[in-house]
Amino acid sequence: MHVSEAELKEFIIDSGLVAKKDIDAAANEAKERNQSLGTVLVSRGSLTEDALRRIQAYVLGIPFVNLKDHKVPADVLALIPEPIARTHNIIAYKKNDDSLEVAMLDVEDLPLIESVKKKTGLKILPRLTDTESIKHALVQYQKSLKDEFGDIIATESGKIRQVQEGGKDLSGDDLKKMAEDLPIVRIVDTLLRHAIVQGASDVHIEPMEDEVLVRYRIDGILHDAMTLPKAAAAGIVARIKVLSALKLDEKRLPQDGRFKMETETDRVSFRVSILPTFFGEKIVMRLLRETGEGFTLDALGFHGENLERIHHALRDTTGIILVSGPTGSGKTTTLYTMLDILNTPDVNISTIEDPIEYQMKRVNQTQVNPQIGFTFANGLRSLVRQDPDIIMVGEIRDGETASLAINAALTGHLVLSTIHTNSAAGAIPRLIDMGVEPFLLVSTIRVIIGQRLVRKLCEDKEQYSLTKEKRDKVASEVDFDVALTALHDEKLVKAGVKLDDVPFYKPKPSAECEDGYKSRIGIHEVLATSPAIREIMLHESTTDALEAQAKKEGMLTMLEDGLYKAARGITSLEEVLRAVSE
Repeated sequence: MHVSEAELKEFIIDSGLVAKKDIDAAANEAKERNQSLGTVLVSRGSLTEDALRRIQAYVLGIPFVNLKDHKVPADVLALIPEPIARTHNIIAYKKNDDSLEVAMLDVEDLPLIESVKKKTGLKILPRLTDTESIKHALVQYQKSLKDEFGDIIATESGKIRQVQEGGKDLSGDDLKKMAEDLPIVRIVDTLLRHAIVQGASDVHIEPMEDEVLVRYRIDGILHDAMTLPKAAAAGIVARIKVLSALKLDEKRLPQDGRFKMETETDRVSFRVSILPTFFGEKIVMRLLRETGEGFTLDALGFHGENLERIHHALRDTTGIILVSGPTGSGKTTTLYTMLDILNTPDVNISTIEDPIEYQMKRVNQTQVNPQIGFTFANGLRSLVRQDPDIIMVGEIRDGETASLAINAALTGHLVLSTIHTNSAAGAIPRLIDMGVEPFLLVSTIRVIIGQRLVRKLCEDKEQYSLTKEKRDKVASEVDFDVALTALHDEKLVKAGVKLDDVPFYKPKPSAECEDGYKSRIGIHEVLATSPAIREIMLHESTTDALEAQAKKEGMLTMLEDGLYKAARGITSLEEVLRAVSE
């Protein structure tokens, strides 16, 4: 069962999903790169992977199932173990007398179908589905896992031997022995696995006066996960220090370390920070999934003209592409997604990062180490002698790094980097403050991307109409009109639809979706350098002047992009306002 290139091209043209000129350009690129037309259309952002799957299912005549509104019976779900379901994207969702209907992303995976058939003893009926359906079904496994983890922690914490508060009188050997005690090992292992399953980005372990508080940051918001007995504190800290190769008997100074953990489905690196506090040592661990593959720009939230501007910049062989935003706004993920698009056999890509957050095949990644004098600037000097075509600098923090990045772009390299500013336009004054000459910026900057992250509404959400009075409190009428124009341009609302007719949405908490939100998506502004923008960069270089000119040239600001996504039901207005005000 395979869709031929000719059949796929003909159907997409007939459907009108993609403009013919874009299909022809993608077909030429596919031929040059020896890739399929579908793969190129997805990488260019013309189609989503899920839309491509739906097209293939239609052409092949395979049933397509949507599991988003489908509650799978627990006994049916359990027919395929969670690790296999997650790794191979396959869900058992309907059992008949002698057959089992399974939803898959790849119905051509015959060995997997045969394996499930042997395990269940049933005839397997493959059905095509999309990634959102798979994610929704996997959540149903996670709920049972969370309950199981809670039971383990409750059981094991009761076995911890009572020690003096904070372990102040324990020697290094005592702490090492405690770190290897089975109850402590199981508790720490459970805490970490629990965090991975819930999709946490950070784990906070905080000693209080009478207990230890564990919190997870999920989708950017901190949540209390559980409390543990105070007696567990010394053992947990010791265990994490052992995993991170830190000094066990050093409790007065902060320490930083790192370790890795593998589950059936994930390989996760934990970046550990330990800080002395009044009631003991507080631990914060940042979770870094070690694969940057599988992202697409449209999945990150880019669309329309923003997406076109980025793809146009990525086709250049020289210049600088900057991503701006505060800490935790998804800048690095955007960089890696662009690297994934650029990562072809005919280019050499080198990076200098702090830390290496994702590991990518065929990319030469280097981590800075300021303690031994290996900084971004020193690393960048060495990188340009490694014959790179594309350089990624984790962050431009100072004038020296900025100057070296500019020089690299001037000498025939494409440079990707991040900078801490509140908006895309704010990156130019920031670089000038660092000592970069404006005429050098004019010659090298291609696009600057400003971004924030907002939580996505779950599938089950509450629709409401926004009155003019409420709209005025949220943003100006112009901002809403720009968002509506973008919806019209992308044919997401019918011609003639007015702002008063556009519905907005609120979160609707449920058992599957506790606060009505699940996962996150970016809101963006993409400032491309035009002749008028370059003229302002040379003379005024103020944030307001740059932003005003960019808006005249059609740039959606982050607020306008947020309103666009709120009108599409992707997020809520409250989330947009929370993100842009940070």
